Amino acid sequence: MFCIGACNVLLAMAWWAAWLVSMRWPSLLSMTAVEPYAGWLHAFIMQYQMLPSFIFGFLLTVFPRWMGLRELDRWHYLPVGLGIFGGQIATLLGALGWHVGIVVGVLMTLAGWIMAIASLAPLLKREAGTTWHARSCFAALVLGLAGLLAWMAFLLGASPLWAFASIKIGTFGFLLPIYLTVAHRMFPFFAGNVVPGYTPWRPLWLLALFWALTMLHLVLELVHGYSWLWLADIPMFILTLWLCVRWWPQGAKPPLLTVLFVSLWWLPFAFTLYSAQSIDYLLGGDYMLGRAPAHALFIGFFGSALIAMVTRVTQGHSGRALVLPKVAWFSFAAIQLVALLRIGAELAKDPPAWQAIAACGWIVAFLPWLVRIGIITLSPRADGKPG
Repeated sequence: MFCIGACNVLLAMAWWAAWLVSMRWPSLLSMTAVEPYAGWLHAFIMQYQMLPSFIFGFLLTVFPRWMGLRELDRWHYLPVGLGIFGGQIATLLGALGWHVGIVVGVLMTLAGWIMAIASLAPLLKREAGTTWHARSCFAALVLGLAGLLAWMAFLLGASPLWAFASIKIGTFGFLLPIYLTVAHRMFPFFAGNVVPGYTPWRPLWLLALFWALTMLHLVLELVHGYSWLWLADIPMFILTLWLCVRWWPQGAKPPLLTVLFVSLWWLPFAFTLYSAQSIDYLLGGDYMLGRAPAHALFIGFFGSALIAMVTRVTQGHSGRALVLPKVAWFSFAAIQLVALLRIGAELAKDPPAWQAIAACGWIVAFLPWLVRIGIITLSPRADGKPG
C-alpha cells in the first residue's frame, strides 16, 4: 500500500503540475480542457485517492495491533490497493481525455474503500474492550465514504454543491480527523519510547474535542457560514498550539522523532490563517487569503506528517534502524519550503505562475523519498524476517 501511495503521489502531482504549467504558459505545454473543473478534480484525487493509499495501508496494519487481534491476511490489502490505485489511474486518464475514466475511477475507489471498511468493521466487533482511536479512525472512514458518494452524485448530474460538499468532507470529515487521531495515539507513544523521562499524555476528552471542532468547521463550510468559521478555528488554533507545547519532547531527541513534532506546528499556523480569513470575511466580505489556509493544512501538516510518519513506519516494518535517512531529511526540509511557496502564491503578483512553481517543487521534494519508499517496500526485510 505504501508503494501504491508512492506511485499515486508522483502521478497525481505530475498531472497537476503539468496542468498548472499549461494554464500559465500555454506556449510551453498544451492540455485539453477537463470536465469537471480541474481544481475540483485535483482536490478529489489528493483527498480520496493519493493520501488514502497510505492511510489504508497503515490502518489495515495497526487496527489488529491496537486491539490485540490476529493480523489481517494479504487478501484484505489486495482489493483495497487495486481499487485505490486503479481508481486514480482511471481518474487521471479521464483528466487526459478518456472522459468515462472519471466515473470508472470513482467506482473503483468506492470498491476499494468499501472493502477496507468491510475488513476493519469486524475487528471493532471482535475486540474485547473499546479502542477509541480505532473507532475514531473508522468514523472518519465512514465520513470519507459519504464524501465519495457525494462526488459520485455530482458526476451523475447532481448539483455542483455535491462536489463542494465532497471536497469539504474530505478535508474536515475524513483527513483531519484521521491525522489528529493518529497523532493523538502515536506521537506521545513514540516520544515515550525514546526520550528519557517523557510521560505520554493523550486523554480521550482531547480526542472528543478535536472531533467537535472539526465537525463545527465542516458544518459551517457546508452551509457557507464563512463569517463564523472563527468560532471553530480560533479554539482549534489555541488547542493545537497548546498541544505543540505540551507534547514537545524536552532535551535530546532523535531526528526521526523531531520531524513528527515539527510537522505538528503547521496545525496552529494553518488555523491562524483560517481564523484570520473568517474574521476578515465577517468584517469586510473579503476572501483575502484564498486557498492559503487549505495549503498550510495540506502541504504543511498533511505533507510533512506524511513524510515523517511513513518514514518511521517504513524503517521499523522493513527491519531497518529507526533513524531519519538523508533522503527523508531532504524531502522534509524541501516540503517546508514548498508549503511556504504555495501559501505565498495567493498573495503574489502572478499567482498562477507561483502555483505552478510550487507544484513542480512538490515533485522535486517528494521524488527521492518516494523512490526510496518504493524500493524498500518491494524488497525483502533488511533483518531477514518474513515480509
